[in-house]
Amino acid sequence: MASMQQAVPQPTREDFAALLEESFADSDVQEGTVVEGTVVAIEKDVALVDVGLKVEGRVPLKEFGVRGRDGELKPGDKVEVYLERVENALGEAMLSREKARREESWIRLEESFEKNDTVTGQIFNQVKGGFTVDLDGAVAFLPRSQVDVRPVKDVGPLMQTPQPFRILKMDKRRGNIVVSRRSVLEDTLAEQRSELVAKLKEGQVVDGVVKNITEYGAFVDLGGIDGLLHVTDMAWRRVNHPSEILSIGETVKVQIIRINPETFRISLGMKQLEADPWEGIEAKYPVSAKFTGRVTNITDYGAFVELEPGIEGLIHVSEMSWTKKNIHPGKIVSTSQEVEVMVLEVDPQKRRISLGLKQAMRNPWEEFAENHPVGTPVEGEVKNKTEFGLFLGLDNDVDGMVHLSDLSWDRQGEEAMEEYKKGEMVKAVVLEVDVDKERISLGIKQVQGDPFAEAVEGIRKGAIVTGEVVEVKDSGIEVKLADTEMTAFIRRAELSRDRSEQRPERYAAGEKVDARVTNIDKKARRITLSIKALEIAEEKEAVAQYGSTDSGASLGDILGAALKKRNADEKDKGDE
Repeated sequence: MASMQQAVPQPTREDFAALLEESFADSDVQEGTVVEGTVVAIEKDVALVDVGLKVEGRVPLKEFGVRGRDGELKPGDKVEVYLERVENALGEAMLSREKARREESWIRLEESFEKNDTVTGQIFNQVKGGFTVDLDGAVAFLPRSQVDVRPVKDVGPLMQTPQPFRILKMDKRRGNIVVSRRSVLEDTLAEQRSELVAKLKEGQVVDGVVKNITEYGAFVDLGGIDGLLHVTDMAWRRVNHPSEILSIGETVKVQIIRINPETFRISLGMKQLEADPWEGIEAKYPVSAKFTGRVTNITDYGAFVELEPGIEGLIHVSEMSWTKKNIHPGKIVSTSQEVEVMVLEVDPQKRRISLGLKQAMRNPWEEFAENHPVGTPVEGEVKNKTEFGLFLGLDNDVDGMVHLSDLSWDRQGEEAMEEYKKGEMVKAVVLEVDVDKERISLGIKQVQGDPFAEAVEGIRKGAIVTGEVVEVKDSGIEVKLADTEMTAFIRRAELSRDRSEQRPERYAAGEKVDARVTNIDKKARRITLSIKALEIAEEKEAVAQYGSTDSGASLGDILGAALKKRNADEKDKGDE
């Protein structure tokens, strides 16, 4: 019978593992998930937790937070833990309450991220570029720029304090969460601003407190929302910097100029509460009237002058001086200087007034013309030498020009220019003053008088003059007039009435000749002589006096009688 009994085979280790795996397959307990367990015992600083299938694990009490520290956790309590492994080397399950909490947090945070809801967390540490935040077990990164709407110097008061945050980015695979506190604050401020803006209207006058001052204006707190008071809207007059009329903490009355409902930007004004000084400006400041003002600003193109608070005019650089050209306005006027100006143009639409500084002064060219009529001798310093003449500095900072042709009577202009040097005092005569073109023409050679005019004084066209031959040329002869230094040229054709006698070689240097004046050109400074014209005139005179060929006398007889008469007259003069 014993032989009939067969031996029952004992299960192997592999059979046990397969059986265990089969039992787990029918259970909800799986590695890498959060499972519900039961506390079966408390041992010192750990809790023994049963997660089913007779698998137990140990979890440190500190992972249960306040319940673990205060002894509130007791056997029989249900807890959720994270099952890392079903069985370790000791045959126990590897459990973690911390990871379970973190897993639960990720699920809740993902839902909040998708809905764009806020979450609550605590800032607990500072790291490079920002801070770490505890989001109920999950650790998130808070960039420094996302802490507040304005830079925060001290984050101490915010540490370990529950704060609302908004999740900006989540990456579960990498375990990264980025949050923002600033986004939540901006939404809150936007709601507050929306409520405040709804109560404000354009044109409304309100009180505000100066919160901040910049170069371009000031920010005014209107009771929870800021408005910008631009520097150009602070006063009708020019304001170089807002700190001239405002200080931080000061209460001011302002008018709401514009409200942007989308950006909640509010533009404020102070000058709008005062009367516009530009009203009726044309009657107040008529063209050509003179006024006294104060220089408020100097630029490269001119200077601004305040005629009254809120009313400024521009003196363009071209209207600053009669005589100083291409000079910076700062060399003529200075800031805060009181000046007399003339109104040149008023444009109320563009709110511009053009002023003239030089027009309030006497035109120096008009004044010079009155005090120095043509022919008046003057003296001036050589300011400049140019290719066409000299510039002399005269009274009242005006310059006069001496053209090359007015430097010398007997020398070329370029040659005469060489003897003058800059800085030298020179005497001249006023030749012309053109006030409109601002030109004064001077002459240096006119100081000594015109030798040509002196030489031809008493000589008229048709007069007979005696000269001495100084040079014989093929084209004629050069003759020096008696008792003068002036010369005249007698062309070959004018040497004789007879063509055969029109030969320059008939004359020799030093020989005396008589000729008739045919032209005096004072502008060209030239006198024209003709022996031929003298012979023709003498012939006509002889014919008229001694008869004509029609009466039977020959031309030779007539000229012979005339010649005898002339010789007799000359002898009588010699005897005398």
